[in-house]
Amino acid sequence: MTDRILILDFGSQVTQLIARRVRETGVYCEIHPYTIADERIISFAPRAVILSGGPASTTAALSPRAPDIVFRLGVPVLGICYGVQTMCAQLGGRVTLCDHHEFGRAVIDVLDDCPLFDGLWPKGSHAPVWMSHGDRIDALPPGFRAVAASDAAPLAAIADDARRFYGVVFHPEVAHTPQGGALLRNFTHRVAGCRGDWTMAAFRAQATARIRDQVGHGPGGGRVVCGLSGGVDSAVAASLIHEAIGDRLTCIFVDTGLLREGEADEVVRLFRGHHNIALVHRDTGALFLAKLAGVTDPEEKRKIIGATFIDVFEEEAHKIGGVEFLAQGTLYPDVIESVSATGGPSVTIKSHHNVGGLPARMKLKLVEPLRELFKDEVRELGRELGLPAQFVERHPFPGPGLAIRIPGAVTAEKLAILRRADAIFLDEIRKAGLYNDIWQAFAVLLPVKSVGVMGDARSYDFVCALRAVTSTDGMTADYYPFPHDILGRAATRIINEVRGINRVVYDITSKPPGTIEWE
Repeated sequence: MTDRILILDFGSQVTQLIARRVRETGVYCEIHPYTIADERIISFAPRAVILSGGPASTTAALSPRAPDIVFRLGVPVLGICYGVQTMCAQLGGRVTLCDHHEFGRAVIDVLDDCPLFDGLWPKGSHAPVWMSHGDRIDALPPGFRAVAASDAAPLAAIADDARRFYGVVFHPEVAHTPQGGALLRNFTHRVAGCRGDWTMAAFRAQATARIRDQVGHGPGGGRVVCGLSGGVDSAVAASLIHEAIGDRLTCIFVDTGLLREGEADEVVRLFRGHHNIALVHRDTGALFLAKLAGVTDPEEKRKIIGATFIDVFEEEAHKIGGVEFLAQGTLYPDVIESVSATGGPSVTIKSHHNVGGLPARMKLKLVEPLRELFKDEVRELGRELGLPAQFVERHPFPGPGLAIRIPGAVTAEKLAILRRADAIFLDEIRKAGLYNDIWQAFAVLLPVKSVGVMGDARSYDFVCALRAVTSTDGMTADYYPFPHDILGRAATRIINEVRGINRVVYDITSKPPGTIEWE
């Protein structure tokens, strides 16, 4: 059985980064809310447990607590920020409010050797870390010792070697703690003894077996329809399912009219030509535009698009006949971000129309082979399955498509303008050899018009915003620092070649506080 690590989420906006760093060490892990039932923890059989950070204060009467069973399992426990504070409070230590808060970059002094620091920070060294805390540990629980300190946190890292309980006030999961990934590897391998054998090849074999178990073996097994959106996720899901069950899969490509330039043709060529997978191509652009007419609220747009997408599926699945399963390219971040809508500790930033979005009337059972994977893992799986590199490396594209890159009402005219501007921007990025250095790049058509001068005449046209970010997993992001000549060429081409735009701006907002998409 593959080694598994359980991450209990106390509401930190970067909990998913813990999971990403752990998986980078070759160890499978899952995130669950701290409210998880004891029996589920036992059945998960974790090799170790990590307690995440969170916005609460252990000094508050009703602050979250880790399930007591975590400390009785006999497995290593690592507390991070709030996680170490609640561990201390629950095991007999003391946590108090601190007048001197630490937010951002800090330096810790390593007081003693510790398995977490092996090969990284010897006793007496100093290490840069990233802090985000307002409380501090004033007294250690029995059995613990101090192994690191900072200006505001005399107990910045603690250890109970006998029970293999460790804690750090700083955040090793973020890139701003340079050796954080190596620290987490020390925890998963040196402390927890995990083998680090979770690879994409292993996932492929396991996922294929699970699909066959769920859908059924041989000619008598169930039939599956898979929705293609034009993005990487649904394409990889379809390829994996096709490998598992062959011609019992039919892909339905709902062409919403909200895709990027040339995307619909590319999807049809890939699946009918390259993979020879049964494909139904349904052009529903007019239907989606009618449903979205006059709608300006972004959440309402998402819900309309998701519901209409499912309606079309019902129709096409009924035509195929004998279909029992609906496949979706749901990813792990979609699942985690949607947990808060059903009682999880994190704040819901936006809804995901492919998580829990099936209406009760649908009798199809869900197949979601990618729901355990992050985006970069999906790309790795796509390469493992032999999908073309240019398709696998394509920038992420939201399920609602260009509709959420047009703040305000969506019209056919705006879609045409945005589609062309977006294509020009991406073309300039590719010409500069920067496409694979950027996580995501796109254009946004703003619901704003500005005065301009074109050909000695006054113009009054739309403003186009360009957005490009760097990221490792989409959870945090920084804007891409383009040389001005590249932005200048893109802006000049857009204004000259796209009728309806007379001004171009560049978005330099990071995530957080912004999101990558505008809606």
